[in-house]
Amino acid sequence: MTDLDLADDPAADAAPSQGRSRPALDLLIWDAPNIDMTLSTVIGARPTAASRPRFDAIAAWFVEGAGDPGAPDAPEVEACVFANIPPVVGSLQRWVEALRNFGFAVFARPKTQPDDDIDQDMLDHIAVRQHSHRLRRLVVFSGDGRNFAEPLEELARTGTQVVVVAFSEVAGYAIGSDLLEFIDIEDVPGAFTEPLDRVRLDALPPDGAWLRPTRSLREFVAGFLRRNG
Repeated sequence: MTDLDLADDPAADAAPSQGRSRPALDLLIWDAPNIDMTLSTVIGARPTAASRPRFDAIAAWFVEGAGDPGAPDAPEVEACVFANIPPVVGSLQRWVEALRNFGFAVFARPKTQPDDDIDQDMLDHIAVRQHSHRLRRLVVFSGDGRNFAEPLEELARTGTQVVVVAFSEVAGYAIGSDLLEFIDIEDVPGAFTEPLDRVRLDALPPDGAWLRPTRSLREFVAGFLRRNG
C-alpha cells in the first residue's frame, strides 16, 4: 500500500503505535442494502420518506449507549454506513451527504452486477477495528444471518458486546443466538417518525391481530395463472 493509499484509508489512522494500549471503541455498522430490502419486506411496499429510518435519532441512541463521554473509561464512537451505489445515482448523493453531516462515515461501492455486495467490506472493517482498538461494543444493523451469524458470535466469545439491530421478521439468527443481543429497529427511540405498517409476531396484542394481505387476491391469482396456465 502506498503513502497515498494510507492517507485515503479511513482505518489507517487508527493503527496503534508501538507500545501504546489500544483505545476502547463502540462501533456501529449499517448494512444499507439489507435494511432497505428487509424494510420493503416487512411493510409489503416500497419505503417512503416517512417509513425510512432516521439516522439522526439512531446516532443519538448509539452515542447515548456509549455512556458519559467525560468518564475516564469512555470509548471512542464510530458509525459507518455501507452502501452499493447503482449506475444511476439519483438522490443518493444527497442521502450520502446527509449521513456524513450526521457524523456517519460512508463506504460506497459501485454496484455494476446484480450480485455485487458489500458484506465482506463490512467484515473487513470490523476486523481492522478489532486490531486497532479494543472493540467494546459492536452494533450491527443487518438481518443477514448467512454472512454475519458466525463471525459475530465468534467476536462475542472474545468479550465484545455484540448487538444486532434489524426487523424481528427476518433476524432469526440473532433472536435465537445465546451470544448475540437483538433489538428490533422499530424499538430504537425515534428511529421512525410514525409506526410502520406491520404487525410483529413477537409483540402481538393479547387478543390477537389481523394481518392484512400485502397484495390483492385477484392480483396473485392472475399472476399464478399466467405462470402456470
